Parts: sequence; C-alpha cells; structure tokens
Amino acid sequence: MTGDCVDSRLWGKDRGLTESYPVICHLVDTAAIAGALWDRVLTVPAQERLAGQLGLPSEACRRLLCLWAGLHDLGKITPTFQAQLPAAYQALMEDPAYSHRAGAEQEPLRHEAAGHWALPALFGAWGYPVSRSAGRSAHHQLAQMLAGHHGCFPRALTSGQLRDPEGWVPGLGGRGWASQRMAHAVELRRLTGAAEVPAGPLPAQAAVQVLGLIVVADWLASQEHVIEQRLPGRAWRADGAGLDAHWHFAVAEADRVVADAGLGTARFRVRSFTGQFGFVPNPLQASLERELPDLVDGPGLLLVTAPTGDGKTEAGLHAAGLMARAAGSSGLFFALPTMATADAMHLRVEEFARENVEGERSLALLHSMAWLSESYSMTAVAGESSSSDVLTDGGSRRTAGRWLRGTKRGLLAPLATGTVDQALTGVLPVRYNVLRLLGLSNKVVVVDEAHAYGPWMHSLLVRLLEWLGAMGAPVVLLSATLTGSAASSLVEAYRRGCGFREPSSVRPVYPGWLFVSGASGEVSAPRAVASGRPRTLRVLPVPVTWDGPGQVASETASYGESRSAALVRLLTPVVIQRGCVLVCCTTVAEAQETYCLLQRSFPELAAVPGGLRLLHARYPGDQRAAITQECELAFGKPGDTGRRPPVSVLVATQVVEQSLDLDFDLVISDLAPLAQLLQRAGRCMRHDRRGLASGEGGRPEWVGSDPRLVVLEPVDRNGTVCPPRAWQSVYDAALLRRTSYLLHECEEEGIAVPGDVQRLVDAVYAEDFGERLDDAAQVELQRLDAERVGAVMAEQSLAEMVKVKSPIGMVDLSGLSNDGGQLVDEALVTTRLGADSVRAVCVYVQPGDTVTLDPEGTVAVPGAGGGRLSDADVRTVMRRSVPLPGGWLAQRSKEQALWPAWAARPVLADLAVLRMTRACDPKGDMNWSCSVGDRTISISDVGISLL
Repeated sequence: MTGDCVDSRLWGKDRGLTESYPVICHLVDTAAIAGALWDRVLTVPAQERLAGQLGLPSEACRRLLCLWAGLHDLGKITPTFQAQLPAAYQALMEDPAYSHRAGAEQEPLRHEAAGHWALPALFGAWGYPVSRSAGRSAHHQLAQMLAGHHGCFPRALTSGQLRDPEGWVPGLGGRGWASQRMAHAVELRRLTGAAEVPAGPLPAQAAVQVLGLIVVADWLASQEHVIEQRLPGRAWRADGAGLDAHWHFAVAEADRVVADAGLGTARFRVRSFTGQFGFVPNPLQASLERELPDLVDGPGLLLVTAPTGDGKTEAGLHAAGLMARAAGSSGLFFALPTMATADAMHLRVEEFARENVEGERSLALLHSMAWLSESYSMTAVAGESSSSDVLTDGGSRRTAGRWLRGTKRGLLAPLATGTVDQALTGVLPVRYNVLRLLGLSNKVVVVDEAHAYGPWMHSLLVRLLEWLGAMGAPVVLLSATLTGSAASSLVEAYRRGCGFREPSSVRPVYPGWLFVSGASGEVSAPRAVASGRPRTLRVLPVPVTWDGPGQVASETASYGESRSAALVRLLTPVVIQRGCVLVCCTTVAEAQETYCLLQRSFPELAAVPGGLRLLHARYPGDQRAAITQECELAFGKPGDTGRRPPVSVLVATQVVEQSLDLDFDLVISDLAPLAQLLQRAGRCMRHDRRGLASGEGGRPEWVGSDPRLVVLEPVDRNGTVCPPRAWQSVYDAALLRRTSYLLHECEEEGIAVPGDVQRLVDAVYAEDFGERLDDAAQVELQRLDAERVGAVMAEQSLAEMVKVKSPIGMVDLSGLSNDGGQLVDEALVTTRLGADSVRAVCVYVQPGDTVTLDPEGTVAVPGAGGGRLSDADVRTVMRRSVPLPGGWLAQRSKEQALWPAWAARPVLADLAVLRMTRACDPKGDMNWSCSVGDRTISISDVGISLL
C-alpha cells in the first residue's frame, strides 16, 4: 500500500455494526453533515458573523468547517487505535508500510490526543500560520480544537514537542502511518474544496462554535442506522471514483440526517404585541413595542425591571422575537431559577411558539427531572407518534424528539426552556461545555428572575454574558428587584464580550428598561414607564421572640410575644371574617411546625378541605406537584378558576416567591432580605377582584385598598434583630438587620410600588447605611457586614477558580477545560451552592416484609422482586423522589443499598432508598420513619422531616 493512496482497511467504527466501517468513510460522512449543519442550523447573519471572525467569506468558512470536521478522527490512523480490532490490525502488520516501533500499539494514546500531536505538522504543510509560540499559533490551535471533540481540550503542546511528535509519542506509528494520515487529509481537502488558509488563530468564541458543530456532525454521523445504509462492501475501493461516490451520497443524505434530529432554525413572525398575545399591552409592554425597534441594530442586551405581575414574561417574549429578527438568531432559550418555574414557563413558551414561530420548532425542557414533567411527555423518547409532536398546520414538530433528548444535546433544540444551570454550566470546565455554548450562541437567551442569584451564580452569569456577547447572542434580562450595581456588572460583562472595554454609565429605572447595543456598545437612556398597577404596600414589622424548631431553652426565654402567639393573633380575625392568607417561612422545618401549630390552633380551619395547606420542597415529587396545582387553582387568576376558597391559609417556604401566579388577601412572612420580601408581597392582592362577590372569588370586606405585608422579626431581649441559628445557611444576618431598619422607616408611609422599590433595593446594600444608626448599632452592623463581605468574596473566589476563562484574548483553548487538567464533575459542582444534593425515595415496609411505594401498600416497588425495569417503572419511582440535604444521608449503610434492577438504571443508581417502618414517634403518634446512622427521618402529611 503506497502512502499516496487511502487505505480502506483502516477502520473507524465497529461497535454495533455488522462490519467495521472505514475511517475515511466516517470522516467523509462527518464533513458532509457539518456542511448541512452550517446550512440548516446557522442563519445567514450567523454564518456571516462566524466567517467574519475567521476573516473569510462565508462559503470559504463553510468549506473549512467541512474539512476540519472530516479531520476530527484522523488520530484513529495509529497503531494504538487500529490494534483494538486484532484481526484487522494483523492484516496491516503484514504490510511493511505499517512498520513501527515495537510496542507502539500498546501506548496509552487516545485517538483525539493522537490528532493533537499529528495535525500541526499537516496544517503547517498546508501553509497555516505558524508563530514562535506554539500556544499562540494557528496550526497548533486548530489541532487542539479538534482534539477537544470528545469534550475536553488538552494542554497546549510546546514548540519542542511539535518538532518531534513521534519522539514524544511513539504510538503515532512512524512514517507509514503519517503518510496515511496525510493521504486521508489530502482527499478530504479535495472533496470539500477547502484550499483556504485561516489568517491566524481563531477567536475563542469562533473556535467554540466551530468545534460544537463538528461534535454534533460527528455524533450524527456515528449513528448506527446512518452507517449501516452506507457500508461500502468488500469490493469498494477508496480511490478517486469510490470516494467521490461516497461523498456525493453523504452530501445528498446530510440534510435529512440533520432534519431527522430536529435541528434547524426557528423564525419569529412579525406581529404586533396584541397579535401575539391577544390583549392590549400595558405601559411597559407598549413602551418596548414602540421604542425598542429603533434601538436594535443587531445583537444586544435588554434589561427589563418591573414589579412582580407586571407582565415581564410577555414583554420578554415580544422583545425576544424582535431581537431575534434583528440579529438573525435562530431560536430561544428561556432560563429560570428552579425546575418548578421552568415547567410552568415551558407551557407558556409552547403556546407562544404555536402562533408566533415558524420553521423548525422543536421545543426542549431542560433540567434534571424534565423527563418527569407532564408538560414534556415521553412519547418522543419512546418513538411513538403523538398529536402533540406535530403541528396541524403542516409545520414542524413542537416537542423535542429522541435525538435532542439525548444527554448534553437539549440546548441544540431551536427552542428550549429550562433552569439557568443549563446555561451556566457552559462556563464551567465540564465535558462538552462547548455544546452548551454552541446551543446558546445563535439564540436569544432570556434570563428570568435575574435578581434571584447569589454571588456564586452571579459570578457565573457575568462570565456567561461575556461569552454570549462575544458570540453575538442577544440577551434579555428580566428582574423584579435588581440592584443598580448588579445590573451594571451584568451589562458591562456583555459589553466586554462584544469588544467594548471602557465602562459605561448604567442607571436602571424601575419600572422600565434599557438596551445595550452589541454593535456600538452604547447603553440607551433608560426608559421609565408607568406601572400598570401602582399601589402602596403597607408594611407591619412585628418583633417576636423566636420559638421555632431547634431553639434551646435560653433562646426562647419570654421577653415579649412569641412568634407562635403572634401568628395565632394575626390569623384569628381572618379565620373569623374569612379570607386567603400566605404565611411564608424560612426553612422547611419551620413551615412544618407552623402548619402543625395552625392545625392545633384552628381545628375548624383544618377540618375544611383546602382550609389549611402546606407547600415546600420536601414532599415526594408527585405529591408536591399535586399540592402546587391545587394552590394554583385555589389562589390563581379570577378568570382561571372558580375554586377560590372563602377562607384558607397556605403555609409555604420560598418556593412561592418565583413564577407561581398566586393571589392572597394578606401575606405574613418571617423576616427575609428586602428583595425577597418584596417578591412575597407581590403575592398580596396580585389580581383585580373588584366587582366579584366573596363567593365568586372576591375579597372579604376587611381587606382595604392597599396590599399588606406583616413581617415577623426575631429579636433579642433588647429588641435587636437576632436571626435563629437555623437561618445561618439561608440568609445573611447583615442583610436582615439592614432590611429591618428600612422596614421600620417605611412603616408609617408604606412602600410605593413601584416608585420606592429601586431606591430601597439599592439602599439595603448602601455603603453609608450605618450613618443612620447610633454608634453601638454601627459597630455591630460593621461586624455583620464584614462577615457578609467575607462570605461573598469566598463564593466569588471559588467561582473565579472554577469557571472557564473569558473569551477575550483566549488562544489556548485549554482555558475551557481547566487548563487541560481534571474536568469538573457536573454532579459534584452544582451551579447552586448549598442546594439539596441527594435525591431520595421512601419505600414502605408492609406486614410480611413486602415493600411498596405508598404507605397504603397498593403500589409495589418496581424491580424489588428482580427482573428488568421499563421506562414506565423508572418514571414511577422518580416521581416519588425528593431532594434532601446530603448531610442527612451521609451515614447511609449497606442495608440502604439499591436493588440490582435499580442499580442497573443510571437515573436510579444515585437514589438514596429510605426504608420506612411504622412506629410511634416521640409524641406518641404512629408515623413512618427510618434510621440513617444516628439520625431518624420520618414522612407524614407534612412531608419528610428530620427528627
């Protein structure tokens, strides 16, 4: 075999195939599909933007993409890889052209690493720019880029290593193997027509997009059904005619392969706001519809700040369509803080897309439990047809299909909703982070509740905005209570990514919006708008002695009204006169104890169906979903339901703060930072119920014209705010102290919403806050502030250490993979510090030692008796799971191990199984509980508790 001819005996794919597939065929297939991805997934403006970053015309950039995609597996032409099929390798060893050093085939050399070592010489021979520093050189960077096609970029090679690659890596095989690599590359260059040479190293954002397209092309080309239909047969030869025929067939089939995966571009129809949503816009929405079109000149960032319930979602969707058309974006990702809010938003985006989006409309729901969502059925995964998968107007599917639901692929769908973690993981050094960045690069990215993220997540969001700005992705930030400093940091990050280093003046208004041009870096004058619902929030701070769970005797010594007594006093007239009240607690344990207190104090209320409810995150998933749905029916919009009870109290945790459209006559909350309190207050008198009788969902007579927020403040014997120990991991003590001072200042006049909101949200963080206090209070606040600043700096420092480098000036791509070192495990580094980290499921030991998924003993545990689990079985189990703090389950013993059938299913393998038995608790009640080390965990009608 001469080195000038492609040897079809060199195999590239074998697993799951009826016969091995020549590596040249796989390279050609991947090159062809990369071209189809360029055509189908990138809009013309996106193609031009990417080509401009390479300094080439669009067609030239497309040809290079195809060539580089074809070269991705060139490292398989090595003894190390070929020896994995002994019979095929033996035939090569009988050919003297493939002689190599003894033992070269046993070298620990992965094929992507082999490509990293071999490709720089090939690129250099083609005239790709070579600089004195390998780490800054185009010929090396492109090899490093292709070496990242398995999700991790290697460390940069040195100039010395590149001068003698085979001396460093004998597994490359020697001259004969190098000749075959060159022969394959030359044919790929001929077939793709990519004679162009890049002017220099690729900007990091361009390299990410190019490699992301190559990875997707590789995955699509590697599907068994794709390969089987084009296996060449033993008589096929990899000569000019044979390769031409295979190339033409691959090109002809490529668009179908891409389309079958659900990939493509979504196009946003030009429609008025009323045409999109069916109602007249409020002042905020009307202002955006009227003024934003004159400002948008391509990619940019829109910041919208408005009170809860002022229609930010519709405003954001309308703006997203406008910005997508201006920037040539091909889709949308709507990011939210929690899985529950993502599930709710998914339905709204689906409804919006049905009427306002054309083209490829595959819609994905992205979070770890998305496959359990009722709004995201499993029919597409199961391969079944469904009326929900295909539009009746002849358009494309609305639900993401099987391929897009594969791991790490969801953000590639043209439309997606999900948790913000899905986007932020793109700037963590995890495997295939480039796919997340690619999926965001040509979408409008809408980040809801932008104020809801702590220092860790805010730092990641800042880095993500740099990348989005660099990639030309439009961004919409929606917030109810965003400080001016936080807004400025987000805007400046996007501007830096767009190439503007000089800081600008960012002065958000509330309510209102501003726009940042990605083309000029100019920040528009903020547009203040009138609120559609101006009101005065009446605030009543109530100092209380804390008597919640976990307090020691000295902490509950009576020096005033206890929290329990205050709650009963405040709720007694409501129970008598009727009305709907939200009681918001800080921790799950406090919510459970509060619920039990109210059961004892108001038995007549507890006896009425729906009279007393409890909602928190430590119910089994199906039970929590059912409670949430009941709450939305009971406390939702007047037009949505006639089920509003005449009297009802909902006890809940922070889960009610975001995206749940609930409406109460009164809100009682434990002290929390001001922004969270304002969010909770937004659930008071949220909807207009004027003209409705009490029995028709109207408000009782005792409710005035202004919403009311009662805040229970834990204080010490001196009347100073003193948060309970249980709050230390939840809220910062300094922010609570500052919030308390501001609440008392507002007690007499109330808080004008929206007029006072921005001022107060900024004031709570003001550096000169202590000047309003006496000397002793100033000293104490300084101490607490120092602790807060230290905690913030710790989170920010951790984020700086972990997150990927900025795209600005990046040439060495190992900065995307922890400098080529150990990648971060997605399961270990969450983007939400302090989040519940272990999912558990309760099983109930019945008489006779049988186990069931329900306490009544009617639902058998799937797989407990052996056998294989169906997908339906897995869903049944996971719908009963619940997130718990990892510390609760740290002492799990082998007795709490999984059944073999569960361990065989990856989604169940990490579950903690809690074997519940029936016994008397310390109060004498019969309850289900289990022991985990020295801890006792119970489950009852109040959810899961730690006794």
